[in-house]
Amino acid sequence: MSTQEEAIASLPLGSLNHEAADVAYPSTTQSQLAFRDIIDGLKHWPIWLMLAYQDIKLRYRRSVLGPLWLTLSMAITVYSMGFLYSHLFHIELAHYFPFLVAGMLGWSLISTVVIETIDGLITSDGFIKQIKLPYTLYIHRIVTRNVIIFFHNLLVIVPIYLIFHANVSINLKTLFVIPGLLIIYFNAISYGLILGMIGARYRDVSQIIKSLVQVVFFITPVMWSADVLKGVNRYIADANPFYSFLELIRAPLLGAFPTLLNLSMVTAFSLFGGFVAYKMLVKYRSRIVYWL
Repeated sequence: MSTQEEAIASLPLGSLNHEAADVAYPSTTQSQLAFRDIIDGLKHWPIWLMLAYQDIKLRYRRSVLGPLWLTLSMAITVYSMGFLYSHLFHIELAHYFPFLVAGMLGWSLISTVVIETIDGLITSDGFIKQIKLPYTLYIHRIVTRNVIIFFHNLLVIVPIYLIFHANVSINLKTLFVIPGLLIIYFNAISYGLILGMIGARYRDVSQIIKSLVQVVFFITPVMWSADVLKGVNRYIADANPFYSFLELIRAPLLGAFPTLLNLSMVTAFSLFGGFVAYKMLVKYRSRIVYWL
């Protein structure tokens, strides 16, 4: 038995089971079962929180720095890119460095969640086939793991605040990063569930999504500012949902609010993602185990 399975087995039995197996409710509709899956996924937060923590802990087991390697790796990447691209784009380092670091922190969270949730149900097939737990729990596990890593990586921006304090400031607007993260979390669960079901049914989609994420990185204003786009070309950024979600993190970290257009895009995609995820869970929930 693995470390994670032993940890789950040590929890009270009542926390692992649904109120009863689906077969015990022959009159229960798929809609009710899907809704119960969502609610039970939230109720089982100690399990997916523990699994997320265990994932990070096991990844860096026996290393000296442990999870701090996450922060060190991010620091090396963004600091190197900052010096290089500030010269390539002919932008003053004091203005470009905070912009790039804040953008990379947000992009790392969003892109990693997309890449990992597409295989989220597949990689959890051992649990799914052996333990009666909500399917949404496995998506919570992935998203929570990456949120924890995000908070680790936030240490990277601290030296930027200290060195370039004249160009970037921490103010009350910075606190908006908390509701921004909550919005991203909700969307990560919604779209993660959609991607997880599609990835479990069609295995080739996983490779397609991972390749597309690399392309989206270059067309999303992460390393470059959307202000360089003029006129009609501005829609390349404004119509990109990744840009709007990215601004939920980057703008507050730079002491500003996301624009009204960004918030409108996020609201529209949040409602759409939640609706589609629920409908797909209602229709395909009973088939997931057979796809694994």
